[in-house]
Amino acid sequence: MLGTGTVGAAFIERYQQLQARGLALPRVAWLANSRSVESAGDGLAEALRRADAAPRRERALQGWAEAEALQAGDILVDATASELVADWHPEWLARGVSVVTANKLGHGSLLARSQAIVDAQGQTGARYGDSATVGAGLPLLGSLRALVAGGDRIHAVEGVLSGSLAWLFDRYDGARPFSHLVREAVAAGYTEPDPRIDLSGEDVRRKLLILARAAGLPLEASQVRVDSLLPAMLAAAPLPAVDGLLETLDAPLAARFGEAARAGRRLRFVGGFDRQGASVGMRALPADHPLCAGSGTDNRVAVSSDRYPVQPLVIQGPGAGAGVTAAALLDDVLRISAA
Repeated sequence: MLGTGTVGAAFIERYQQLQARGLALPRVAWLANSRSVESAGDGLAEALRRADAAPRRERALQGWAEAEALQAGDILVDATASELVADWHPEWLARGVSVVTANKLGHGSLLARSQAIVDAQGQTGARYGDSATVGAGLPLLGSLRALVAGGDRIHAVEGVLSGSLAWLFDRYDGARPFSHLVREAVAAGYTEPDPRIDLSGEDVRRKLLILARAAGLPLEASQVRVDSLLPAMLAAAPLPAVDGLLETLDAPLAARFGEAARAGRRLRFVGGFDRQGASVGMRALPADHPLCAGSGTDNRVAVSSDRYPVQPLVIQGPGAGAGVTAAALLDDVLRISAA
């Protein structure tokens, strides 16, 4: 297991809960973060404590790439958001090591890497469990792939794909500054470690690429038009300065909220693709629009296809939070280990 942050810790907590209930679970051999690789032979909680207590390094540890002699049939859980780790996904699969991941960069960034993942699976039969990457385990990716495998042609996918942005725009009513809500979302673990990944639309773009590629549309990241919420100063700031600059969001968001409210509309951050193109951005939708339904961190996604040409298939449910993401990761582990 790689990653001992919010999602990694939640994964371990859920593993221990299921273990206490007597469920048969595959043994966890080791866990690692950027500072340490730890054997889990004396228990996950103790291994997690040691990994988190390890001293920080000037350069991130990379020993996990070959750690503990990964072998065909093993399962590697990637609970990071690391580009470096995502680069290893095709290599592990090519060795026959199955990969279970919450890291969106495997299928949600470089098209060449996404295709390498598919090719490596085909060569070795290793499994790639990525249901946690979109919708925090909602039956969305699996449903899309099942439709395609059954011969259906996907015409369009559109939806609220970010649990953090769904939560923010569900809560935002103009009475409190938007920046205050962003800080609450960060504290609740709804956003990426750097909230600008959510606010810029990059997180939604990654999810849209994952869905498009699952639907058979080989989109490049550059083909997705993105309307970022970030003012230039906030976008360019170093990470330690981000919190102090969140107030730069307030005036532009208040203006757009006021304009939408006067027209009887609601703000939602929407991503979608069809055969003509793909886009991500904030939209002012009629109050009765299907994408305005749901609350909290709910994702709501509509799939139009040959099978669903008039009334789309709609999938809805909580789309953010360490708990549901960790549950999706462990579900994928159990599916693969039982196969």
